[in-house]
Amino acid sequence: MKLPMKRSDFAARRRFVTRLGGLAGAAAVASALPLRSAWALEQLTMLTWNGFAEREVVGDFVDKHGVKIRAKYYTGGDEMLALISQSPPGTYDVILADGEYVQQLRTAGYIEKLNPADYPFNDYFPEFRRFPMLWHENDMYALLMRFGFLGVSFNTKYITDEQASSYEMFWDKKLKGKVAHFDWHLPNLGQMSLLNGNSKPYDIDAAAWQKVQDKTMSLRPQIAGFFGYGGTLSALKTEQVHAMLGIGDWITGLLARDGGPFKTVVPKEGGLQWDECLCIGKGSQKVGLATKFLQYMSTPEGQVKAATMKAYPAVIPNQEGWKLLAKVNHVAAERGGMLMDEYNVMNIIREGRIHDRQLPVQQSLQDWNNFWQKYKNA
Repeated sequence: MKLPMKRSDFAARRRFVTRLGGLAGAAAVASALPLRSAWALEQLTMLTWNGFAEREVVGDFVDKHGVKIRAKYYTGGDEMLALISQSPPGTYDVILADGEYVQQLRTAGYIEKLNPADYPFNDYFPEFRRFPMLWHENDMYALLMRFGFLGVSFNTKYITDEQASSYEMFWDKKLKGKVAHFDWHLPNLGQMSLLNGNSKPYDIDAAAWQKVQDKTMSLRPQIAGFFGYGGTLSALKTEQVHAMLGIGDWITGLLARDGGPFKTVVPKEGGLQWDECLCIGKGSQKVGLATKFLQYMSTPEGQVKAATMKAYPAVIPNQEGWKLLAKVNHVAAERGGMLMDEYNVMNIIREGRIHDRQLPVQQSLQDWNNFWQKYKNA
């Protein structure tokens, strides 16, 4: 995939300071004080997925530091890259990005290098202390905030766990017209690659890529539609569809939290892991404050907020966050597989059943997108 062009530097905004002296100067300063109080609240700008900058998540940080977080929401990695490329450096102090996009952000010069010593990695599970996609050689560019699994997602009224134990379930004739896709090629085609037995689902040669396309195309008669976030929720809740590819507990966990009969399981072929990470935007004039925000979100308290976000739940990489979550919201910890003394999501990872969602290695991202458009129009 061609990376966005690096931005040229933009002139910094000039600040005008009036030098005043004597009594007249003192009077002028005094008269300016009420005006200063109106704009003195410092702002931290954030480019992020929906829901992450809501008060339920960032309220404690905002109150503690007396700041305002101004968020711009995006709906996909490509849109995120476009928004950054079209904006002056420093427009976004904090960027929430999926793990597979961090290297693109780094290569394009859109994010600052981070200091690992600033963050509580001793509290993180060992698997996440040096998460590969977030580092380049010995330099760190993003902080893993939360993650989740993508597998077989279904309505438990119509489908059992046993039936959902393989991606082959989606071809069941009884589900014709009741299967749908989350409309993004990376998770869907990654799942098809796993079904085809590719141990590295995003690093496949031309022959394996053709087989992924053929297998995917064979599912097309089953498919009722392709949905974004809101459409996915609606299609499942109204029972327009009974099963979906390309999603995970970030959707079904949200519906289950509200009492819906929905679930996601990792099938025998394996599942995919999505990752959300925090970066500091290149050219930010508030690196210090942005660092404090990343530090807060990596504390046990911040991690609990991230795990229980109303927009969609997630798993957190901080062990101390797991312990706190079990105390303050045991139901959420249990539903998310984050109880230390039970079989949990870390067991699934350590069993080798989970593969990181990535960008394609031997094909271009455009190759995958072109096929996805062809599939949707078939």
